[in-house]
Amino acid sequence: MTTRRAVLGDAHVDRAEAAKTELDAPFQSLITEAAWGTVWASDKISRRERSMLTLALLAATGNFEEIPMHIRATANTGASKSDVIEAFQHVAIYAGVPKANHALKLAKQTYQEMEAVE
Repeated sequence: MTTRRAVLGDAHVDRAEAAKTELDAPFQSLITEAAWGTVWASDKISRRERSMLTLALLAATGNFEEIPMHIRATANTGASKSDVIEAFQHVAIYAGVPKANHALKLAKQTYQEMEAVE
Protein backbone atom coordinates (compact mmCIF):
# COMPACT_ATOMS: atom_id res chain seq x y z
CA MET A 1 0.00 0.00 0.00
CA THR A 2 2.97 2.30 0.63
CA THR A 3 4.05 2.27 -3.02
CA ARG A 4 0.49 2.73 -4.24
CA ARG A 5 0.08 5.76 -1.98
CA ALA A 6 3.45 7.18 -3.05
CA VAL A 7 2.55 6.92 -6.74
CA LEU A 8 -1.19 7.65 -6.82
CA GLY A 9 -1.47 9.81 -3.71
CA ASP A 10 -3.34 9.35 -0.47
CA ALA A 11 -6.56 10.95 -1.74
CA HIS A 12 -6.88 8.51 -4.65
CA VAL A 13 -6.10 5.45 -2.54
CA ASP A 14 -8.46 6.58 0.22
CA ARG A 15 -11.29 6.99 -2.35
CA ALA A 16 -10.57 3.56 -3.82
CA GLU A 17 -10.51 1.94 -0.39
CA ALA A 18 -13.76 3.65 0.63
CA ALA A 19 -15.46 2.45 -2.57
CA LYS A 20 -14.36 -1.16 -2.07
CA THR A 21 -17.22 -3.63 -1.60
CA GLU A 22 -17.51 -7.30 -0.71
CA LEU A 23 -17.76 -8.02 -4.43
CA ASP A 24 -14.51 -6.37 -5.50
CA ALA A 25 -12.43 -6.64 -2.29
CA PRO A 26 -10.56 -9.78 -3.45
CA PHE A 27 -9.78 -8.13 -6.79
CA GLN A 28 -8.59 -4.95 -5.07
CA SER A 29 -6.31 -7.07 -2.87
CA LEU A 30 -4.88 -8.78 -5.95
CA ILE A 31 -4.17 -5.43 -7.61
CA THR A 32 -2.59 -4.03 -4.46
CA GLU A 33 -0.35 -7.07 -3.97
CA ALA A 34 0.62 -7.78 -7.59
CA ALA A 35 0.78 -4.35 -9.16
CA TRP A 36 1.78 -2.20 -6.21
CA GLY A 37 3.47 -4.70 -3.91
CA THR A 38 5.53 -6.42 -6.60
CA VAL A 39 5.76 -4.65 -9.96
CA TRP A 40 5.73 -1.01 -8.87
CA ALA A 41 7.73 -1.78 -5.70
CA SER A 42 10.67 -3.25 -7.63
CA ASP A 43 13.80 -1.12 -7.75
CA LYS A 44 15.05 -2.56 -11.07
CA ILE A 45 13.80 0.49 -12.97
CA SER A 46 12.77 3.90 -11.69
CA ARG A 47 9.22 5.01 -10.98
CA ARG A 48 9.67 7.55 -13.79
CA GLU A 49 10.42 4.74 -16.25
CA ARG A 50 7.61 2.59 -14.84
CA SER A 51 5.21 5.50 -15.25
CA MET A 52 6.20 5.94 -18.90
CA LEU A 53 5.85 2.20 -19.55
CA THR A 54 2.46 2.09 -17.89
CA LEU A 55 1.13 5.02 -19.90
CA ALA A 56 2.47 3.56 -23.15
CA LEU A 57 0.99 0.14 -22.42
CA LEU A 58 -2.39 1.57 -21.45
CA ALA A 59 -2.51 3.56 -24.68
CA ALA A 60 -1.18 0.76 -26.89
CA THR A 61 -3.75 -1.71 -25.57
CA GLY A 62 -6.61 0.80 -25.76
CA ASN A 63 -7.16 0.87 -21.99
CA PHE A 64 -7.72 4.60 -21.93
CA GLU A 65 -9.81 4.82 -18.75
CA GLU A 66 -6.72 4.70 -16.49
CA ILE A 67 -4.61 7.16 -18.48
CA PRO A 68 -5.83 10.26 -16.59
CA MET A 69 -5.06 8.58 -13.25
CA HIS A 70 -1.55 7.72 -14.39
CA ILE A 71 -1.01 11.20 -15.88
CA ARG A 72 -1.87 12.63 -12.45
CA ALA A 73 0.57 10.14 -10.91
CA THR A 74 3.43 11.63 -12.95
CA ALA A 75 3.50 14.42 -10.37
CA ASN A 76 4.77 11.75 -7.95
CA THR A 77 6.86 9.58 -10.29
CA GLY A 78 9.04 12.25 -11.89
CA ALA A 79 7.85 11.58 -15.44
CA SER A 80 7.72 14.93 -17.23
CA LYS A 81 5.32 16.07 -19.93
CA SER A 82 8.15 15.50 -22.42
CA ASP A 83 8.52 11.93 -21.16
CA VAL A 84 4.81 11.32 -21.66
CA ILE A 85 4.91 12.75 -25.18
CA GLU A 86 7.86 10.49 -26.03
CA ALA A 87 6.01 7.46 -24.67
CA PHE A 88 2.93 8.25 -26.75
CA GLN A 89 5.05 8.84 -29.87
CA HIS A 90 6.32 5.29 -29.46
CA VAL A 91 2.71 4.17 -29.19
CA ALA A 92 1.91 5.95 -32.46
CA ILE A 93 4.62 4.06 -34.32
CA TYR A 94 4.23 0.63 -32.75
CA ALA A 95 0.52 0.47 -31.89
CA GLY A 96 -1.16 3.07 -34.07
CA VAL A 97 -1.69 6.79 -34.44
CA PRO A 98 -5.37 6.77 -33.34
CA LYS A 99 -4.49 5.20 -29.98
CA ALA A 100 -1.63 7.63 -29.39
CA ASN A 101 -3.77 10.56 -30.51
CA HIS A 102 -6.52 9.65 -28.06
CA ALA A 103 -3.99 9.15 -25.26
CA LEU A 104 -2.48 12.58 -25.96
CA LYS A 105 -5.95 14.13 -25.90
CA LEU A 106 -6.55 12.59 -22.46
CA ALA A 107 -3.12 13.75 -21.27
CA LYS A 108 -3.79 17.29 -22.47
CA GLN A 109 -7.14 17.40 -20.67
CA THR A 110 -5.68 15.94 -17.49
CA TYR A 111 -2.70 18.33 -17.42
CA GLN A 112 -5.12 21.26 -17.90
CA GLU A 113 -7.19 20.01 -14.94
CA MET A 114 -4.05 19.61 -12.83
CA GLU A 115 -2.87 23.13 -13.67
CA ALA A 116 -6.30 24.59 -12.86
CA VAL A 117 -6.06 23.15 -9.34
CA GLU A 118 -2.57 24.57 -8.68
